[in-house]
Amino acid sequence: MTTGLIPGGQTPDPRPTSALPPHQRSERVGQAAQHADNRSRSSVITARAAASFEPVGRSVATARSFVRDTLQGWGFGDIVDDAVVLTSELVTNAVVHAGTHADVLCLRSDNGVRIEVGDRYPEREIPLQGSAVNMGNLDREGGRGLQLCAAIAGRWGVEYTPTHKQVWFQLDLPERPVGTRAAGPSLPADLLPLADGRVRVAVVQIDRTGAISAWNEDAEELFGYAADQVVGKPLTDLAAWPHTPGTSTGIAEALQLSRWEGSYGIRGADGRVTPVYASHLRVRDTGGEPSTVCLLVRDHERAVLQTPLRVPSSDTTSAIDGPSNDPFEVFIGSPAPDDLDGLLQRTVERARDMLDADSAFLLLATDDETELEVRASTGLPSARQRFARVPVEAGPGRYGSARMPAVHEDLTAVPGAVPLLNGTGMRSVVTVPLKVEGRLTGSLGVAAESPGRYSNEEALRLQFAADRIALAVESARLGELERLRRGSLSFLVEASDLLAGTLDRDQTLALMAQMTVPTLATWCAVYTIADQASEPYLSYVLHEDEELIDGIKSLLSKISPPDPVPTPGARVWPAPAEAAHQAALRTSMRSLGLGEPTTVSSGIGPTLATASAVGGETVVLPLVARNRVIGMLTLGKPTDEHFRQEILELAEDLSRRAALALDNARLYSERTAISQSLQRSLLPPELPEIENVEVEVIYRAAGEGNEVGGDFYDLFPIRDGAYGFAIGDVCGTGPNAAAVTGLARHALRLLAREGLSGPAVLERLNSAILDEGARSRFLTLLYGELRPQEDGSAELKVVCAGHPLPLRLRQDGTVEAAAEPQPLLGVMDDLELYEQTVTLDPGDVLLCVTDGVTERREGTRMLGDDGLADVLTTCTGLTAGAVAARIMRAVERFASDAPSDDMAILAMRVPGIHKD
Repeated sequence: MTTGLIPGGQTPDPRPTSALPPHQRSERVGQAAQHADNRSRSSVITARAAASFEPVGRSVATARSFVRDTLQGWGFGDIVDDAVVLTSELVTNAVVHAGTHADVLCLRSDNGVRIEVGDRYPEREIPLQGSAVNMGNLDREGGRGLQLCAAIAGRWGVEYTPTHKQVWFQLDLPERPVGTRAAGPSLPADLLPLADGRVRVAVVQIDRTGAISAWNEDAEELFGYAADQVVGKPLTDLAAWPHTPGTSTGIAEALQLSRWEGSYGIRGADGRVTPVYASHLRVRDTGGEPSTVCLLVRDHERAVLQTPLRVPSSDTTSAIDGPSNDPFEVFIGSPAPDDLDGLLQRTVERARDMLDADSAFLLLATDDETELEVRASTGLPSARQRFARVPVEAGPGRYGSARMPAVHEDLTAVPGAVPLLNGTGMRSVVTVPLKVEGRLTGSLGVAAESPGRYSNEEALRLQFAADRIALAVESARLGELERLRRGSLSFLVEASDLLAGTLDRDQTLALMAQMTVPTLATWCAVYTIADQASEPYLSYVLHEDEELIDGIKSLLSKISPPDPVPTPGARVWPAPAEAAHQAALRTSMRSLGLGEPTTVSSGIGPTLATASAVGGETVVLPLVARNRVIGMLTLGKPTDEHFRQEILELAEDLSRRAALALDNARLYSERTAISQSLQRSLLPPELPEIENVEVEVIYRAAGEGNEVGGDFYDLFPIRDGAYGFAIGDVCGTGPNAAAVTGLARHALRLLAREGLSGPAVLERLNSAILDEGARSRFLTLLYGELRPQEDGSAELKVVCAGHPLPLRLRQDGTVEAAAEPQPLLGVMDDLELYEQTVTLDPGDVLLCVTDGVTERREGTRMLGDDGLADVLTTCTGLTAGAVAARIMRAVERFASDAPSDDMAILAMRVPGIHKD
């Protein structure tokens, strides 16, 4: 049964003869003559090629390559695209949808080509030609083969047998169009090109030796030579050829080309050079002798001969009229992928299909052209190979360098010649360089599992494709690199801001890990080194899956930490992956009963999950600050995918910033600890308990991190039944004032316990302060001795040396000063001080404060002595602790700003003796 045939046309036998091999083969006219005798044809078959393809997916690409190569070899480039499209659809129906072998036969004739595709699934399904052709849903994978034949082919048909189905189509060579070649719109006269009153076209014919053989009248008129003056002379004697630096083409070379068009000059009889525009056409006469016909016009009249410029490839009309002829689009397809990864992936897929390979790969060169980085592959374990690096110069000789094309017929004969293919089963490979302006930018390779698959011809084809895509790949790579650099700069700026915002060591470690995961790695660990004699300590672990953090921390704690090498840059650390694999193996064996007995639920889940998380590549970067290794930053991936070099460089920049921030946090913590320890040594120990006297102290040092300032207090026993108390204020705040504070407090204790009176104690202290010289500071001090009485009262002897006066609160709510002002200390050598005696009755309160309380300000308002007295009047009946707390609360609420001066409050209350 035959349908869809044009009347009068019969098909040749579509089945290849039994002598045909499974791969393509061509027969010349003599070889096919015996078949031509048995067939009635409208044209003579001049060549044939046949091939059989297995029912696997890659056969479709192989069939396309077979038809493309065959037709291009026959010179049928005009119909290659249509033939490839139809063959692809028919072979897809056979090997993918029908699941049988596909037999392809190509027949060449004088006026076209006939292609027959046979399969072994004789299903009868023919579209009706009388109805409108419906191409169906564009997302369908099949069902369009016969419809495309009906739409594209000049003639087509289907033949059935009980075991086979043959679909054939014939594509005729397009006839050369007759008539209009190019046309332009009507233009106003002022827009037409300029020319002389009569346009003269010189016709000059040049023989095979380059000599002039014909010279017409217009040539005589233009250049002033009669024909007999120039015939037989070389045209080079008359031509003034504008040699271009860097090119070797001259007039003699241009005359040998089949067609040439351009400008040069002709030196006339008067010695002047006339610029001309020339169109050369190489022809041969009936005797087979070649010659060149040259049409010449004045250069300003070039519009007479100049070929119209081609329509730009972006013009929508050209896109509709026919497929693009751009070699890049022919190889990659249109539209080309916008992103680099997509472009590289399509490149390796097309390269694999073009050479019917089992795998393909593409590597990009580093900036210094010393290494190549795997960026795309197909048919290879890409997760293991991606971003791996190999040297450009792998060995001596041409085949050891990626700068030259290389063909390896059998990799087993040269182990390690292509490290990327080790252990992949690939035997034969061809690689070609990608170059832009003579600089190596990458390498493209295809490989097959069988040996001897490739020769220099395949290398030339692959090199042609590589040359077409090299510039596009380099442009996309530079664009990606620019985006990465911008993102890296933004990342580092943000990281620097975050790290500079804290001086806490633990928070710095957490920030370091959080900035790394998952931006740079899947998991990370930070080791710290306290000093050069200490071993690295695992300080922080983070994984993008929080449930795996404990497992990774447990695994890393069981292996030796990485060596603290100060050499900059990342280095691979294989220990975590090896330990993870061993742990997973032991767990799996235990679960199968092959190892030590254990319950399956006890460790198989976490152990296997941890092994999967840590089983990839792990790198270590040193944390170096102030010429000392203070730790290591460890980055890891869960798979064998390698880290990109750009990521490692970014991680190295981050590690330098993080190391400095971590070291600053360490120094700050150490200095803070020292400062706080020294400051605590200046504070008095716990206050003694005094019988029948309540004592409460509140102390606030101004400045962040300060525990001691210029204000101080003390309460200490002197002798049996007597206690010394003091509250003072050294000029200024901070460490310098605190130094004088320590001197004053310790001197008071020593002098008071020597049995000296209050005035004598302060006079001796005054001399000690003046002895400090330039470091001395004046000091206001309230000093007194407290002695509880048997009747429940308390006797106080006080000396107020320039200090705010103590206030006494009686039970009836009245407030009065409990002492008189006297000169402050640290200013004069001779002081005449005296002490005053105050008796506190049961229920009375003595309040002593520093000037940080009374001088609390809010704008122009100040709390002052009167304000303090007003607050104290509200404290009747309160305990000493409640009085001190109310005073401090009132001081804090007086102003919204934080206190700028040290404050000390000492409250003493005599509650009286309670009788049962």
